[in-house]
Amino acid sequence: MFIRPPAKLLALAALLLLTALPARSASLEVGQPVPPFVLHALDGQTISSAQLQGQVVVLNLWATWCSYCREEMPALQNYYLRHQQQGLQVFAVSMDEASEDQNVRAIMQQFAYTGAVGRDSKLAGFGRIWRLPMTFVIDRQGILRRDGSVGSPTVDEKVLEAEVTPWLQAK
Repeated sequence: MFIRPPAKLLALAALLLLTALPARSASLEVGQPVPPFVLHALDGQTISSAQLQGQVVVLNLWATWCSYCREEMPALQNYYLRHQQQGLQVFAVSMDEASEDQNVRAIMQQFAYTGAVGRDSKLAGFGRIWRLPMTFVIDRQGILRRDGSVGSPTVDEKVLEAEVTPWLQAK
């Protein structure tokens, strides 16, 4: 395929720009406070990070087209049902386009944890969403305990037990 020189320069510039963007926010570090965020739940509620102080939060970023995302949802459900009385909040934040809202709602009706819409939520402090799923864990004091942008992208009940339960037990 022949690409004209100006098109080559444009393609190179676009590639350089994309690789220059950070995969995650410079301020997002395990062991440090999470940047403030706001979630827009499917039921119309607006939930801020300040409202979640004192609870352990699992933020799971997903999309309807992501098979890995859909596969881990039952594990999130089972874990949530076992631990919700201990102050656990799980949020499934859909990164889908508005055209998928009906599908997102239909999927989330199967689960007891809260569904939210990513495009309306304020999550800029979590950096560029470069893969899905991404799961973040935040402790009762608002400290990041799992950075979903590094390591294995998926979670299962074993991972949740190892990475969330200690923060539920810590008072």
